Amino acid sequence: MLYHAYELNHAALAPLREAVEFNKRYLESPYNPASYTLFGRTAAAACDLFESMTRRYSKPLWGLNSTLVGDIEIAVQERVIWEKPFCRLLHFERSREGLAKAHGKAGWTHPRLLLVAPLSGHYATLLRGTVDAFLSEYEVYVTEWTDAREVPLSEGRFDLNDYIDYIIEMIEVLGPDIHIISICQPGPPVLAAVAVMSEQDNESLPSTMTFMGSPIDTRLSPTTPNKIAMERSFDWFKDNMIYTVPWPNKGIMRRVYPGFLQLSGFITMNQDRHVTAHNKYFEHLVEGDCDSAQRHRDFYNEYLAVLDLTEEFYLQTISDIFQEHRLPKGEFMHRGQLVQPSKITKVGLMTIEGENDDISGIGQTQAAHTLCVNIPQESQLDYIQTGVGHYGVFSGRRFRANVKPKIEDFMLKHFDVKRENHFQKANEPLFFSKTNGHL
Repeated sequence: MLYHAYELNHAALAPLREAVEFNKRYLESPYNPASYTLFGRTAAAACDLFESMTRRYSKPLWGLNSTLVGDIEIAVQERVIWEKPFCRLLHFERSREGLAKAHGKAGWTHPRLLLVAPLSGHYATLLRGTVDAFLSEYEVYVTEWTDAREVPLSEGRFDLNDYIDYIIEMIEVLGPDIHIISICQPGPPVLAAVAVMSEQDNESLPSTMTFMGSPIDTRLSPTTPNKIAMERSFDWFKDNMIYTVPWPNKGIMRRVYPGFLQLSGFITMNQDRHVTAHNKYFEHLVEGDCDSAQRHRDFYNEYLAVLDLTEEFYLQTISDIFQEHRLPKGEFMHRGQLVQPSKITKVGLMTIEGENDDISGIGQTQAAHTLCVNIPQESQLDYIQTGVGHYGVFSGRRFRANVKPKIEDFMLKHFDVKRENHFQKANEPLFFSKTNGHL
């Protein structure tokens, strides 16, 4: 009933939002003398704040239309190269002509990088800054997970086993020697996928895998979300966190963990910070500080856009990753097969953690090194970035200045070649899809 109440509340407020939006435009009009008064600016700011706090935020656009290679601006186009009901693989394809111009000759391209976005409530566009940082020097691919409320019930279930299968298929589509960066939630399933591929001696094994702020072993330095997962029973999560998608969504009748529930939890954890941010936003609007107001909008347009997770995926993650700790205990199963990270021998391993991470504590990501005992030491690296929290590990100033160079150096060192020899010829296929059999 909670999901139905959420939809009903959204629909009931729609006429009021329209009226408030009309009043806002009227109060801000340069032809309205009131717009130049303190009263007019305050009233317009109040309307803006009401509208922003009551509307539903849709999936943001990537907005990455170009990148700089050296001092040459190169066009970038989003292209879907693999797709299934619950995910699609997006390639940020850069102009070949632009690359040829930047490098002074045709026939060269950059290494390939797969960013595995978290499926934990926010859209993959949360990694916009991460993608942008790598675009100038890499062929970047990103997993775009689908909002479960938009997937018809006829498309079937999606659990943690399906997630691992999706990862393996996407790696096979891209072919061998790609670099994988797993950000937060995907850590355990990506590690499991690479372990399964290693045991099968899959020819599409990646060259390196990097885990950033991932819950590999949540028994180490448990954070507030980890403690909540342990304090409550599995049945509590099943009874209180799972709801049925109502009409008019495409996924009507699908059982999900609603994104708005997770969002409310995150906001509650940092309630004072969000209240302060909105108070300052109101003040910026009244003062006419457009730049500060726009920065607030940009952040919350992303932060408040959430998606639903399927019941089976959410509950299996709670049980296997956060309560039973099956992966670090050596008990994690995939399709009846024991997942053994010790089978990984040819893939470089890097782990990155934030000093102030309040989602994945120090040591949780490092645990991957303990599990991957047969990866040579020279092919492993652990790095802790000081002065950042969870999001600072993969975005922001310190990510660009400190974390990104560490990742690049590690990937190049694992190949033991110079950067200029790390390129491929552009006339070779960038990927081969075993799903549809075309180049």
